[in-house]
Amino acid sequence: MIKKLKYATILLILLISFIFISISSYATTISKDLSDNFFRLHILANSDSKEDQDLKLKVRDNIIEYMNSLSYDGLSKEEAINLTQEHITEFENIAQKTIEDEGYNYNVSLEIGNFYFPTKLYGNVSLPAGYYDALKIEIGKAQGKNWWCSLFPPLCFVDISSGVIDEESENLLKDNLSDEEFAIITSNSETVKFKFKIVELFSNS
Repeated sequence: MIKKLKYATILLILLISFIFISISSYATTISKDLSDNFFRLHILANSDSKEDQDLKLKVRDNIIEYMNSLSYDGLSKEEAINLTQEHITEFENIAQKTIEDEGYNYNVSLEIGNFYFPTKLYGNVSLPAGYYDALKIEIGKAQGKNWWCSLFPPLCFVDISSGVIDEESENLLKDNLSDEEFAIITSNSETVKFKFKIVELFSNS
């Protein structure tokens, strides 16, 4: 009896270990694939005051207007990063001029790198927390609420007031993600929500 209990305990431990390793491997793979397939734009306001938040949005609008003139459509992620790097001085000048035109003397700093992001919602797309390549723009003390979008796939130019991405942008996501990854960031089913939480949990760990 004791021997059977011992064997049962060992089997249970092995089963739990297998399940944990499988879940961990799944979450790590999905998190890495999502990270590898996005290049994000991240703008941080000086503070949470209404004036600083309004300024952040004006900087955003002028930055995106310039990005739109460069045309990110049809580029790979690496090409989008290279294009951004080539024009980073112009981005900085636009951001600084916007700040000064609005009557503020905040400094602005820009950096392309790999940064940690908490879980973010963009229309009907949710990206789990994790490290993503991004262009980060910091205004002043950069202690206020931030705004983000995706330069690759190019979703920065989508009107999110409706709360959903359009069909063209949805197709861009489908083209660059696996079916599983696309479902995780766009579906509201309980099963997919559970998978999202798993990815989020292991990403935060």
